[in-house]
Amino acid sequence: MKVYKLVAEPRTNLGKKATKFLRSEGKIPVVLNGGAIIDLPYTAPLREGEKVVEIGNGKGLITTDLAVTEEAVRKLVYTPDIFAIELEVNGEKRMAVLKDLQFHPVKDNILHMDLLEVNENKPVVIEVPVKLEGHAEGVKAGGKLNLTMKKLKVKAPYTIVPERLVINVDNLGLGKTMAVGDLHFDGLELVNAKNAVVCGVALTRAARGAAAANK
Repeated sequence: MKVYKLVAEPRTNLGKKATKFLRSEGKIPVVLNGGAIIDLPYTAPLREGEKVVEIGNGKGLITTDLAVTEEAVRKLVYTPDIFAIELEVNGEKRMAVLKDLQFHPVKDNILHMDLLEVNENKPVVIEVPVKLEGHAEGVKAGGKLNLTMKKLKVKAPYTIVPERLVINVDNLGLGKTMAVGDLHFDGLELVNAKNAVVCGVALTRAARGAAAANK
């Protein structure tokens, strides 16, 4: 993946009024998740913006509340590309990926972002765009190539997740489909349903007519 550099500032005022004021300044509230699981009670000092979230069984997770400017994330959000995010907070750099976005139902501006902290040893699940290459046999026979799933969910360390999942369709015949279970990418685990159809060559009216004429 490409790396996107993003500067964020810690956020300590978390009430509704503070969040409304933050957005009025053209900023977006962000929560960084994915830190190490800790034992409770936790007595070590926390960095600015950090808080402990209880997850049960005497365990907790440290999350970080942040703020970023709308302008800073425009090219991160409004693009088909995926990125590993080099997040800088008070001069400290941490790696993350984008997990979730909340948009205003009317204005469509970003209301909230969730980031997941990652490292090269921990697998992450992320949606990766699909790109078809080649000239399908079924298209040569008059069919139409359709891409049903534009993105697939991949589980792998972020360092080996590609920008695109390239699928060769040269051998895809007329009326045939390719499912998730038919695909394999080194080092990557596809977590979509195995029988989910990714692409296929549909029979067109012209192809049906040509098939009937040859009978």
